[in-house]
Amino acid sequence: MKYRRLGRNGPQVSAIGLGRGSQPIQFGDPLEAEFNATIRRALELGVNFFDSSDAYWGGRHEVLLGRALKGHRNQALIATKFGNIDLPDGRKGTNGRPEYVFECCEASLKRLGVEVIDLYYLHRVDPGVPIEETIGAMAQLVSQGKVRFLGICEAGARTLKRAHREHPITVLQTEYSLWFREVERDILPLCRELGVGYVAYAPLGRGLLTGAIKGVDDLLPDDRRRRHPRFQPENLARNVELVRKLEAIAARNNATPAQVALAWILAQGEYIVPIPGTNHVRNLEQNVAATELRLTAEELEELNQTFAIGAGAGERYPAHVLKGVGL
Repeated sequence: MKYRRLGRNGPQVSAIGLGRGSQPIQFGDPLEAEFNATIRRALELGVNFFDSSDAYWGGRHEVLLGRALKGHRNQALIATKFGNIDLPDGRKGTNGRPEYVFECCEASLKRLGVEVIDLYYLHRVDPGVPIEETIGAMAQLVSQGKVRFLGICEAGARTLKRAHREHPITVLQTEYSLWFREVERDILPLCRELGVGYVAYAPLGRGLLTGAIKGVDDLLPDDRRRRHPRFQPENLARNVELVRKLEAIAARNNATPAQVALAWILAQGEYIVPIPGTNHVRNLEQNVAATELRLTAEELEELNQTFAIGAGAGERYPAHVLKGVGL
């Protein structure tokens, strides 16, 4: 496994981390055994960066991750998040109030079964609370020894600057993949300038870049991606055509499309760490193998041209969700 430093003064982590799998797991579910096997295999392969949130599976992901890592704490850097909440009407909301910061941290420590969280993120920026107040409270957690490093998710450039002035931000996490490259305009240059590490979630375009999705019928009836613009029938047809070029490059390299997509991200900078999510050992092994794939300059340029900003069809989130990112 190759390792990268998260930010100018952050920790060293595996070049590919492990995000949340898309398939929710209930306590006692037979899938929990496979989840545990995936975590164990990740550790064997040298993966030491595990991403969670108090919003994932109603907090169950933190519990399951903590259980799976029990006895291996010294091998794992645990990242989790707070501030992305469910509202009574079913919509998503945000809460960045200082008192909520402390409440959430205590709850996450308990669910994870740890004494310190290695990387603590604000999951979504709360437009009703000055970012300095939220980050100031998070900084107190660092002083108290409950958190080691601070991160922020889906923040705009101005917010990242303000947050970083309040307390050094180690990592910014947003979506980044061949399909969604808009962060190259201002976010990635700012991270380089500030010495902030960058963690890319959904690096496989929520499955689109694996080549396994050819039509809407490849998604389960209750799959929430059916509500995302990029997976609407007309948009999906156009996006699948783009993926065919990815598949061609993969075939030339005796690799999978997913491995090529991850290799492309890894080639964008040493400060970038993708966190593809999976609950399955086979997918994990294939993702980790992408760290060994070296694309040629010509292949990288072909991908850059094929997946230029605006080439894909459909936004990454429904309109009401997009209102809550990039703040």
